[in-house]
Amino acid sequence: MTQEPTSLLPVWARAPTRRAKTTRRQRHPLHAAAMAEEGASHRPPSSSAAAAAGGFLSGFCAAALRRKPISAHATHAASGEGLVRQLGVFELVLLGIGASIGAGIFVVTGTVARDAGPGVTISFVLAGAACVLNALCYAELASRFPAVVGGAYLYTYAAFNELTAFLVFTQLMLDYHIGAASIARSLASYFVQFLELIPLLKGHIPTWIGHGEEFFGGVVSVNILAPILLIILTAILCYGVKESSAVNTFMTTLKIVIVIVVVFAGVFEVDVSNWSPFMPNGFKAVVTGATVVFFAYVGFDAVANSAEEAKKPQRDLPIGILGSLLACVLLYVAVCLVITGMVPYTLLGEDAPLAEAFAAKGLKFVTVLISIGAVAGLTTTLLVGLYVQSRLYLGLGRDGLLPSVFAKVHPTRHTPLHSQIWVGCVAAVLAGLFNVHELSHILSVGTLTGYSVVSACVITLRWNDKTTSRHSLGSMSIWQEGVLCLVIIALSGFVAGLCYRFSYATAFIIIAFLIAVVAGFALQFRQVYVDPPGFSCPGVPIVPMVSVFFNMLLFAQLHEEAWYRFVILSLLAVGVYAGYGQYHAVPSCSDHPHPAVAYHGIPSEAP
Repeated sequence: MTQEPTSLLPVWARAPTRRAKTTRRQRHPLHAAAMAEEGASHRPPSSSAAAAAGGFLSGFCAAALRRKPISAHATHAASGEGLVRQLGVFELVLLGIGASIGAGIFVVTGTVARDAGPGVTISFVLAGAACVLNALCYAELASRFPAVVGGAYLYTYAAFNELTAFLVFTQLMLDYHIGAASIARSLASYFVQFLELIPLLKGHIPTWIGHGEEFFGGVVSVNILAPILLIILTAILCYGVKESSAVNTFMTTLKIVIVIVVVFAGVFEVDVSNWSPFMPNGFKAVVTGATVVFFAYVGFDAVANSAEEAKKPQRDLPIGILGSLLACVLLYVAVCLVITGMVPYTLLGEDAPLAEAFAAKGLKFVTVLISIGAVAGLTTTLLVGLYVQSRLYLGLGRDGLLPSVFAKVHPTRHTPLHSQIWVGCVAAVLAGLFNVHELSHILSVGTLTGYSVVSACVITLRWNDKTTSRHSLGSMSIWQEGVLCLVIIALSGFVAGLCYRFSYATAFIIIAFLIAVVAGFALQFRQVYVDPPGFSCPGVPIVPMVSVFFNMLLFAQLHEEAWYRFVILSLLAVGVYAGYGQYHAVPSCSDHPHPAVAYHGIPSEAP
């Protein structure tokens, strides 16, 4: 394996190099080999094992701390080997909307309103504002980085190190795999319900076709329709990005039109008296609702993974990210106002609140539209999810952290065929044989991890320590000091979230917040920041810091098993990296099998 250049390591991780001493007398090769063999025979086994372990550990640390080298300019993918730029700004906006709004817009709006009352509207506004902070960070990095696949993994690779980037990928990918299988089963169930609207088919479709039928005491749950739907969507994605984008555009447009029709149909049934009291259970219930509906906006980050297929990525990606998120906020708020105005929040159903509200008003034709919209929403969410997964696998295959088969792009279709088939097969097996809905409580870990790390990347990539005259604290460099402050902010957000979740004394929340403020002051006044080219996130470092704090506060609200999943998967990922990734990674562009993939605009070295 080619030895990695020293510049790949942060300065504080580099070992000093010494010039080998030369003498006039040189030992005879055979004589030197004999002496080496004799010395090895007299060396204690324990010292040999310790030396081997020390060598492995030092090599592992050196590999783990590597960062993605940056070239001066990004070049287009080589002809016949890269993806094709066919997505305009309109397609990117619809891509983000398609990933974010599924059937949940017809369900989660009503279920949360049962606790927060009409104040659920404020819950969606607060959650949308928090997502805007993350979207601003994604928009800056999408504009600043070259137009290649990778998203959060790519940003982490350049800002921090190789191991952290691989950990972010594994956390995101588990969310994507389980999420795709879960959505496929939901889509199959909704599709069967839609077919049962036909009187001839009602009650005659076996449960194992779309709803799932359990065997062996619930260990296996067979669902035939879910894998079939996954195979169809995978085939569309393999055929070409233009065709898959056309399907997403049609289905997302249909979904938006249905939501708008539902809103306008409900406006004439609104009773303003149902909005009073607006927050019947207080502001805390509204905040709790915001932590729940936050995940309804998840999906805008999918736009960042389409960088290599965007026509004008530096301009269109920020528009696609922010535009899709703002459109989702408007649609969610409109549905919330309608559903809480039509029916008193105490009478809202749990499974299908919006459909039941229209049925109670005698507008049964709207329930048919809601079923169609739910099918369209789940289809686009699943389609975009499979699309994003394949692009992430493509990025890691190019970097050598995964087998090179994932790096292959079809010469005529210009799609990552092997990666796309792989993610489709994984989702089909999970959806066809297991009730993955039971694993939903361990999801969202990867999303919050990716959001937090991306926000931190914006801060670290703005640092310019070459122009600062500030002295570091003790043996800690300015760069390490800044990273430590980011870790303190993240931990403070997590502790504050725990205190809020378990209703500890408010004083503990205030203390955690003040600690985060102190770390924020250190980041503000101990670091020197530079403005990047292209789109710039406003309020750096304050906006990314608030984003990290709030993301970790939400992390504390997840199920305890989600925390265990985070730790266990991280340990497994470190093991995979130690056994495979560190030996096969190709972070140097000169050694890269895809030399056209280059990175620019980012400092080439860690301080």
